[in-house]
Amino acid sequence: MKSREQEYREIFMAEALEYYNAMSRHISELERNPTDEPSLNELFRLMHNLKSNSRAMGYNSIGELAHHMETIFGLIRSKEKTFTGSVVPVLFTGIDTIGEMIRAVGANEDMPTVERLLDNLDRLVRGEEPILEEEEDDTDEDANRKLELSDLVYIQIKKLDHLMNLVGELIIDRDRVLTLSQEIGNPALLMAATHLSRIADELQYSVMDARLVGVGSLFSKFPRVVRDVATAEKKDVELTMVGEDIQIDRNILQIITDSLLHLVRNAIGHGLETPQERVAAGKPAQGHLTLSAQTERDDVLIQVQDDGRGIDVESVRRKAVERGLVAANVAATLDADAVRAFLFEPGFSMAKEVTEISGRGVGLDVVKLAIDSLGGQLRVESVLGQGTTFTLVLPTSIAVKGALLFQLDQRNYAIPLMHTDSVVSLQPENFNVVGGVLLTRLQDENVPVVSLRRLLHNGDGPLPPAVKAEVEGRQDIIIVKYNNRRLGLIVDRFLRQQDIVVKPMSKPLDTIDLFGGVTLLGSGQVCLVLDVPALTRLFLAKRP
Repeated sequence: MKSREQEYREIFMAEALEYYNAMSRHISELERNPTDEPSLNELFRLMHNLKSNSRAMGYNSIGELAHHMETIFGLIRSKEKTFTGSVVPVLFTGIDTIGEMIRAVGANEDMPTVERLLDNLDRLVRGEEPILEEEEDDTDEDANRKLELSDLVYIQIKKLDHLMNLVGELIIDRDRVLTLSQEIGNPALLMAATHLSRIADELQYSVMDARLVGVGSLFSKFPRVVRDVATAEKKDVELTMVGEDIQIDRNILQIITDSLLHLVRNAIGHGLETPQERVAAGKPAQGHLTLSAQTERDDVLIQVQDDGRGIDVESVRRKAVERGLVAANVAATLDADAVRAFLFEPGFSMAKEVTEISGRGVGLDVVKLAIDSLGGQLRVESVLGQGTTFTLVLPTSIAVKGALLFQLDQRNYAIPLMHTDSVVSLQPENFNVVGGVLLTRLQDENVPVVSLRRLLHNGDGPLPPAVKAEVEGRQDIIIVKYNNRRLGLIVDRFLRQQDIVVKPMSKPLDTIDLFGGVTLLGSGQVCLVLDVPALTRLFLAKRP
């Protein structure tokens, strides 16, 4: 397996060779027409990009030469110099030398010396004549010149999406073939099916790998955002970015762009204090905001962390009661995590006034919905007076999801593992009824439990009050977790855990919120995928 450094080196090489080939073409066009502004502008842009990329990779000699060349092209572009006379051979030599240096990187060889060339470029900047060697017959050195093609191919995202959909179909058929071959029991067929399974797995992960991009491609857009928002809010903010090389599916990054923007604006507008407030609180005048990414098992964690005022849990508790989201006597019993969960309710805002940044009723619920659509989670941790951290827990890919399969009324269903807390089997004595709701004690927490059959088939009215007598024998329960709330779903029996390819529901079933999609099992059976956020909201709306 390639190291991350080797992958970056190959990408640099491919892009640098493209830059070199484009430079060679544009400088030839500029020689034919010294006033060709499009070619001149493109040469300046290519040199600037090569300089930045080379320095980022540690190839400082290439970066230095590109910097000198960029300076000359800038002077020509501003009409301070013309592309005539001795300027022409020096710049041609510069581009040829850049090509040699790029090839040296690829071959892991020593770089050519460029002191004389850099001196000549400096002379051109100062308006002096360069020292040119007497031209030699270099015919032999020139048709031996190698023509090289870049190893980098740019592919439209929609083509990768189509390829991933085809792989998804292949994965489904792979499971069906494996199941049938095991049932038939033919050794040759089973061997072929096993080989097909391995190839399908490799193809799946290769396509998924091709869709990965570094989160830095999104993070890099935030220094300007932070600067603009901080200026509008009259705050002094330092931004730190960590883990920019962590890779994630490009489509996931696209979907969370607005969410991350909202969280950053929220951190500056709500979280960080003004310099005067920070000094009065014994803090440095400058606030600190950190954007970070890291991997955790199969997930990518993206965090927005500030060292601001933190979330006042008691203020949120009062606001939730004022908004009618919870009764005052119930609110008083909620722990800090449960109270902070109200921040994700639609329209919930703690802003004291409406500004360009906050208080417009578009709150964290929008962020939560976007993360939910990916099968992810949004967590919040906060210490009053010290700061707040929002964590986006995201899958690396949305094409294939881990799921728990179970049966209900002899039908197969799936629940994404992202929202599955645990599975338990309990006896009747493990349950109590409080306020018409069935409860069980798990890990020092009273968890409401409901029959999934009753929840799905009860109609539009509220659920009838639970009675303990209805719980007979062992109960298989899936504990799901959403927005810091746990809910137990009673099912007929657990089946197994497996990766599934989730397809969107077709009309008119796509209007049913309780199902997030559909998948096909290896047996060819259709399996509905439950939407845990929708189920949780339904239970809260229908509970007695």
